[in-house]
Amino acid sequence: MSDATSEAKSAFTSLRVALAVSGVIALVVGILLLVWPGKSAGVLTWILALYLVIAGLVYIGLGLFSATKGGWARVGHVVLGLLYIVAGVVAFANIAATTAVLAVIVVIFIGVSWIVDGIVSLTLLNQAASKGWTITYAIISIIGGLVVIFSPLFAALVLWWILGITLIVIGIVQIIRAITIGKDATEITEELRTELS
Repeated sequence: MSDATSEAKSAFTSLRVALAVSGVIALVVGILLLVWPGKSAGVLTWILALYLVIAGLVYIGLGLFSATKGGWARVGHVVLGLLYIVAGVVAFANIAATTAVLAVIVVIFIGVSWIVDGIVSLTLLNQAASKGWTITYAIISIIGGLVVIFSPLFAALVLWWILGITLIVIGIVQIIRAITIGKDATEITEELRTELS
């Protein structure tokens, strides 16, 4: 087997493994989101809290041990690190409340961004190729944003379901791609082998 053929086969094998692993992870996470939405949201909040504590320690380390930064930059890093650690500890102290607050904040942010997107679309109406579709999009975006803002808990739940279903579908597609890419790899390596012979 030539070097080009073995490199192609190795590349396809690596791609297959990456697709299969990412597909299985997406599928499992999607199922967990749908089966245990509260627990999986709590796990995500726990991971975020852990990240905050680790980031805080890193910033404190940067502030204390950086010889190249000036005094105010070092103090700023230490203060920022302490704030991160405090936020992480507060999140760890009450995971359920932190999860609910984060969900509401994210959903409100999404609602506001949809409203702004709809308004921006209306301001660009004179440049739009299809005014009817632009107006329809803007109205749907603004109404969707208002619905999300005025019922953030319901919207958070619906968005969680959509995320779970999307991850399941993505996972299944990735696994299928990993399986079918094997056939493509065989065909391409055979073509390479015949070209190089």
